[in-house]
Amino acid sequence: MKRHLLGTLAVGLAVALGAGGCGKGSSSGGGDSDGKTIKLVAAVYSQPTTENYWKDLIKDFEAKNAGYKVQLEMVDWTQMDAKVKTYVQTRQVPDVLNYNAFSDFARDGLVYKASEVVSPQVLGDFSPAFVDGAKYNGEQYGLPFIASARQLFYNKDVFKKAGVAAPPRSWAELKAAAEKIKKAGAIGYGLPLGPEEAQAEFHSWSMNNGGGWTDASGKWTVNQQANVDTLTFLRDLTKAGLTQPNPESTDRKTVFNQFAQGKVGMAINGPFARAAFINKVPEKVDFGVAPLPSRSGTEHNTLAVQDFLAAFKKGDGKNKEAVTRFLNFFYQADNATKFLKAEEFLPVTKSAATALGADPYFKPFVDSLANARFAPTGNPAWSAVAGAVKQELGTGVADQDPKKVLDKIQQTAEKSG
Repeated sequence: MKRHLLGTLAVGLAVALGAGGCGKGSSSGGGDSDGKTIKLVAAVYSQPTTENYWKDLIKDFEAKNAGYKVQLEMVDWTQMDAKVKTYVQTRQVPDVLNYNAFSDFARDGLVYKASEVVSPQVLGDFSPAFVDGAKYNGEQYGLPFIASARQLFYNKDVFKKAGVAAPPRSWAELKAAAEKIKKAGAIGYGLPLGPEEAQAEFHSWSMNNGGGWTDASGKWTVNQQANVDTLTFLRDLTKAGLTQPNPESTDRKTVFNQFAQGKVGMAINGPFARAAFINKVPEKVDFGVAPLPSRSGTEHNTLAVQDFLAAFKKGDGKNKEAVTRFLNFFYQADNATKFLKAEEFLPVTKSAATALGADPYFKPFVDSLANARFAPTGNPAWSAVAGAVKQELGTGVADQDPKKVLDKIQQTAEKSG
């Protein structure tokens, strides 16, 4: 993503959320006069696929629910944090938001509990692994939307040309492979630390060096030594010219567009990479998927990511009935499965998992969930921390000292939570 976010986004979002919570129980005005029109803000995963899906679903919903309307606004992930900040500050939140966080909204009383806006059947259909990450203070507020697990993608043709026999299992092996790939004329490793998803990229590395965002008790440990060592390793890759130029301002979509064109030897992504990037180029890349490399080469943790739907309270609950109708409609197995098939995400409901059936491509991603770790989405400070990571962390591979960069993000974490 482009480096265009507001300089105070990380802390500003937390402040905005706190301000928005002043009116407990209602996050904005009454909305539509009859309570039958709701607004959905949906994130762009790939275009035009995502927007076409929502337009078709809304058309079907409105046809089957006379008098009910859904207004759709699509927001690119590069803009989403800033948009959410504005929505909350101006008290103009949508009725339903597709986002990667929810607990700060729950803390401030802005959103409904899950049990208030979906049926018991839908609640019981969520896979338990994703329900735990949707809770705040033991109560489910987030509605699991899609899931992903991260693996190492590698270009088999680039590997063959460079003389790399197999995907790396350790950091030393990855660096050696990247050096060979560079000599063969391609980018060794695609490192996206721009403000689209720097937090996921870094976590994929740090968790495989004994690091992470918090300790077992939930205390923030952003600047722990394992994380400093991880960022230093990524800096060394960058300074050695083994990544693309300027990782601090490069987004995942840029890296994977290059991967799909055969210009990048290795990069981390989720199952959606095939549909979103690789299948969209005329020359199909012969690629493989392997576990994330670790510093030791012996452990291979994966990052599991889930995004949520959050249902905001409006007009003292005036929108609740319309929101419930729409959410129950979306979570019907056929409707949810259509999105997963189109975007190639992992299912968060049992019925969608059954409907998708067995696909060999998804097997390594599904299998990796056994060693999966999640971002601390249940901590209300996570939005501020993730915002700071997106904005600041990339400078640690550019012109800033890795320890000082992580110290600064640690300060944001402690102030926010």
